[in-house]
Amino acid sequence: MRDLDDTDLNILRLLLEDASRTYSDIAELVGVSPPTVSDRIDRLRSMGIIRRFTIDVDTDKLADGVAVLAEVDLCPTVDDEVLDRFAGLEAVDHAYLTADSRVVLKANVPRGEVRDLLADAVELDLVENYEVSLLSADRWEPQVADPDAPEGTEQPVVR
Repeated sequence: MRDLDDTDLNILRLLLEDASRTYSDIAELVGVSPPTVSDRIDRLRSMGIIRRFTIDVDTDKLADGVAVLAEVDLCPTVDDEVLDRFAGLEAVDHAYLTADSRVVLKANVPRGEVRDLLADAVELDLVENYEVSLLSADRWEPQVADPDAPEGTEQPVVR
């Protein structure tokens, strides 16, 4: 896994639990100095492993509408920026592009306005088909796995 050691993996796990942790807090938990944590985080950022620090907001509680999972089949000729356009829509929480030009979205939209959401991102004549499912719940919890651990093994933070 890209030359990461246990300290790197533990720093990542701690940041996934709470990205607002201080370097001092992380250092104490993983047994290194705060400057070491700073250096490690800078290296993880330069490697592209840490892309940004953010918060996890339940947008379904902020918006009027319904949570949906939309799967959109697009023409193979659709441009490469289509994912960015979908991801940039205010109603979209998560957007994924598959190798076969399918976009999968988790969004919160007013009832009956999925076509309007699609039209905000792409010409509708590029949409070959789409399916929409109402979501009753969702959960997003990224994990950092130890590359040497057996598959399916939980990876706790070493403290």
